Amino acid sequence: VTITTRLLVSHLSGIRHYEKDIAKVKEEKEKANRALKSTKPHQDKEQREGKGIEKTDSAKPRKEHDGETRSRNSKPGKRDKEFEQEEYYLKEKFESVIESLKIFKNDPLFFKPGDQFLYSTYGFTLLSAVVERAAGQKFTDYMLKMFRDLDMLSTVLDDNEAMIYNRARCYVYNKKGRLVNAPYVDNSYKWAGGGFLSSVGDLLKFGNALLYSYQAGQFKSSAGKLLPGYLKPGTVSMMWTPVPKTEVSWDRDGKYAMAWAVVEKQQQCGCCRQQRHYASHTGGAVGASSVLLILPEELGPGAGGAPPRGVIVTIVCNMQSVSLNSTALKIAREFDREKRAQ
Repeated sequence: VTITTRLLVSHLSGIRHYEKDIAKVKEEKEKANRALKSTKPHQDKEQREGKGIEKTDSAKPRKEHDGETRSRNSKPGKRDKEFEQEEYYLKEKFESVIESLKIFKNDPLFFKPGDQFLYSTYGFTLLSAVVERAAGQKFTDYMLKMFRDLDMLSTVLDDNEAMIYNRARCYVYNKKGRLVNAPYVDNSYKWAGGGFLSSVGDLLKFGNALLYSYQAGQFKSSAGKLLPGYLKPGTVSMMWTPVPKTEVSWDRDGKYAMAWAVVEKQQQCGCCRQQRHYASHTGGAVGASSVLLILPEELGPGAGGAPPRGVIVTIVCNMQSVSLNSTALKIAREFDREKRAQ
């Protein structure tokens, strides 16, 4: 078979996630689909124009999207089955992303690449190895340079040995529903899928850089003073375009694109429910949850002013299995509504 970088970034590669048993993966998918269908009538009632709430869930300050499907209805003290997977709690130190491939490189693919969608943190581990070979330098060095370019000076590797100022303690609920410190883990086996620490300020800078890049081509340059975006507008547009055969189990309106969940603009009939275009990503790590949501402003051709224009919301929480995406979307819509009313 052939696995391309595009398949990896859209989770169509067939590479496993933390669960090694394909039968259990299929069973969980069926349960999630049934749960989504059962909530549809209730969502239809809530998601009318002006009160829409696209459902999503869990999150990640360590840049990971693990377990959001099942954490939507999680309550304090409720165990999240996703985090019962042993590989979440690896303590082995890996010196390179190439070395960490040994965890899954001999495991069978769950399906032919391109045929189905399966979120895979290990797919992103392989993607980081591709970046490392293409860049000719360590993946971590390459990423830290990019963070410096984006002025994200608080975004660093989640290295247990390093002295990191203002590093938050992480928490989980134990079996008795009591809040306890999260267990020690070493995330060097998955830098790309869950190995960075960041702050709300840095994630907002990241969102602004993407939104600026996305909109840069839509603005008239005033005397050539408009600087180019960090990425080309077409690149971000491609990243935020839904990919066929993908799914977003935590948002029935969304599809997966390239490393982002995307909801497209849509209104089927006049005076009916409107669906705004936005991009988001959530995830969960051991003891942590977060979300980054970007709601671009709808611009006409040759818009005046300067980018970025829209609303960016990020929430970082140092507790495991916390549902945050719907909250972020409510906040974004509230700011957007206020801005349009001015």
